[in-house]
Formats: sequence, C-alpha cells, structure tokens
Amino acid sequence: MNRLYGTTFILVAAAALGCAGEGEKASTSQSSRATAAVQVDAARPTVVFMGTSLTAGYGLDPDQAYPRLIQDKIDAAGLDYRVQNAGLSGETSAGAVRRIDWLFRQPIDLLVIETGANDGLRGQDPAQLKANLQAIIDRAKQQDPLPQILVLGMEAPPNLGPAYTRRFRAVYREVAKENGVELVPFLLDGVAGVESMNQADGIHPTPQGQALMAETVWRVLEPMLQGVGSRE
Repeated sequence: MNRLYGTTFILVAAAALGCAGEGEKASTSQSSRATAAVQVDAARPTVVFMGTSLTAGYGLDPDQAYPRLIQDKIDAAGLDYRVQNAGLSGETSAGAVRRIDWLFRQPIDLLVIETGANDGLRGQDPAQLKANLQAIIDRAKQQDPLPQILVLGMEAPPNLGPAYTRRFRAVYREVAKENGVELVPFLLDGVAGVESMNQADGIHPTPQGQALMAETVWRVLEPMLQGVGSRE
C-alpha cells in the first residue's frame, strides 16, 4: 500500500486541516456556487462527481481535474453522458450529507461519491464516516429513477496507527458490499506518497496525478456506462 502523504505528513496535515476547516465553514453562498455547477443538459444523462478538493482539482485548472478527464474518455468512447464536477475543497463526509439534497435538486443518472479524505486527516471516527456514506446512499436510493452509484475509496494517514487505518479502509468495502454498489478501492492508488504526482503540499495531485486518478476511476466507471449511454 502507498504511503498516503509521504515523510512530511505531520506538518503537511496541519496545513491541510486548516484548509479543511475553512471549507467546512464555507458560507452558504460558497456551497451553493459549488452545487450550482451541477447544471443538467436534459438531453444527456448526467454523471455527478461529489467530492473534496481531490475532485475539485485544488491548485489546478478545472480542465485538469480528473472528472474533466473522465468526460474526455466518455466522449472518446462514444458514450452520451455529461460529467459535472461537484467537488468542494475542505468538505468532510458530514458536510457531504448536508449538501446531498442540493445535488438532487437536479436529476442524476450516476453518482460518484468521493468523501472521507478530510475525515481521515482529522482522525474522525470511521464509524461516523460509514454512517455518513450510508446516509448519502440512502438519499440516492430515494430518487426516481434510481441513479447508479460508484464509491471511491480512500486511505487514512499512516501516523494514526494500523488499527485506525484498517478500520478506515474497511468502511468503503463494507458500504459497497452492503449496498450492492460499485467501488474503486483507493482513488489515489499510485499517486499518494509519490512526490512527482503531488503538488508542493504533498497532498493535492498534480496534473499527472489527476490523469492517473482518471485512469483508476475509468476502469470501474466505463463498464457501468457501456451499453447505457452509447450513441446510436
């Protein structure tokens, strides 16, 4: 397994926690702006990426974030889906629960859930992370038509100890299995702890890191889309 944030984790995490706090305290208007990005083209099924700064593409041009790269892959495959990036920097899984109703004000055909990175940085209880993930999925299951769901797994920082990291990792597998939804085991596979794949803060991926994340997600996402959104 990759080292999540490299040898300078403690200093970097302190800075990241400050960013997370700012995100969690974001004004209603900021959250609304992030969610308002989910503008649906009624003629095309929509894939919404709900996530943190990893999904938002913190520090990069929006076109370099992995959801945009997924759109390019969808177009190249001749699939008639529209990707919307609903990433919000600093958001915890509790914040994602509070935001989910905003997202479902528009139809969503496939929901990609990326949350938990900031929970791990804060050392929050994995049981609460699991409850929040379940709440998001339960809300999705209330929609008509029912959206497909893809959960993107995350790893906890290694300095929190092996027992915590095992519990944290297990949350994503348990939620996916219990709900019969698809799972990417670790979004940052091949990116976390690799200096060349991360920006100077050691946490947020570079364009190269985002490209690898897109490949990781695409391996699971493509089979979910094939045969559903193909152009005639």
